[in-house]
Amino acid sequence: MRTVRNVHERVIQAPAEAVGALLDRLSSPDDPLSPSPVWPPIRFDGPLAVGAVGGHGFVRYSVAAYEPGRRIRFDFPPPENGFHALDVEPLADGSCRVRHVLEQRQNLKEALVWSLAIRPMHDAMIEELLDNVVRAATPAAPLTPFRWSRWPRLMHGLVWDRPTAVAPPVGAELAHRAWPAPDYADAYQLPLDPGMPRTPEAWSGVLPFPVVASTPTELLLGKDASHLDFRASVLVADDKVTLTTVVKTHNWRGRLYFGAVRLLHPAMARLMLRRTHRRLAFAAPSAPERLAGEGRLAGQGSVGRSTAGQRLAPVQEEAR
Repeated sequence: MRTVRNVHERVIQAPAEAVGALLDRLSSPDDPLSPSPVWPPIRFDGPLAVGAVGGHGFVRYSVAAYEPGRRIRFDFPPPENGFHALDVEPLADGSCRVRHVLEQRQNLKEALVWSLAIRPMHDAMIEELLDNVVRAATPAAPLTPFRWSRWPRLMHGLVWDRPTAVAPPVGAELAHRAWPAPDYADAYQLPLDPGMPRTPEAWSGVLPFPVVASTPTELLLGKDASHLDFRASVLVADDKVTLTTVVKTHNWRGRLYFGAVRLLHPAMARLMLRRTHRRLAFAAPSAPERLAGEGRLAGQGSVGRSTAGQRLAPVQEEAR
């Protein structure tokens, strides 16, 4: 067994009280720090308080200690061990240091998974969270955002949500109206995290077909041919995006053609929806930018200074 201690920290040119107020909003509906939608949002089964259980994505933990405006500690559940914590430390010049620490005892298998897969993604997520601290506390300051290397980007792509097969939703009215009895229909769905676009027009690039109809929640793409007609509906509703496909064949050539295409269609539909979902997540504004645009950043810009947060040893790690 070994103990891994992973540390990220940033000096923020704003008072600790202002940055601590941002920390207290972690996991709330107006959370300015979670780097969603590129990363799953931090969520708990209740307000941020000792005993709250939740996590982000497949990483689960509970709030073990909470000092409002200063520190939060999250413990991993059994049989895992260890913790991660965020704290805000006032500095003598009126600025503050924000630090994230992860500490965990790992066996050989856990150490291998951590080194190859988890740590690259963890480092990227925490650096993006610290970027959000800078954006929220000092919005007028220049910031050079964290830049991903190829390995964490690859790992991130491998763990991205995969579409789930569902019945064509009732809300996909344009798809249902296309043909009362299509020769083929399927649907795939993904959740929409905070920051993902909620207008169907943003999803028009999911498939390379022209738009034939639209409603405030649904976009219908399609193309007609002599052998078959094809429609793809993109429905954005209930914090989900659903891609529904309906096909109507006209003759034996259409049935023969689609008989071959349908072998690849499910995989391609999932791939195109997943690829568009991830592309739009990376293109989305950060949480502080979204909240500022909605007037929900609570005037944090008034406390910031003229320089951005300073990266001090962005990643420190030791194993013992």
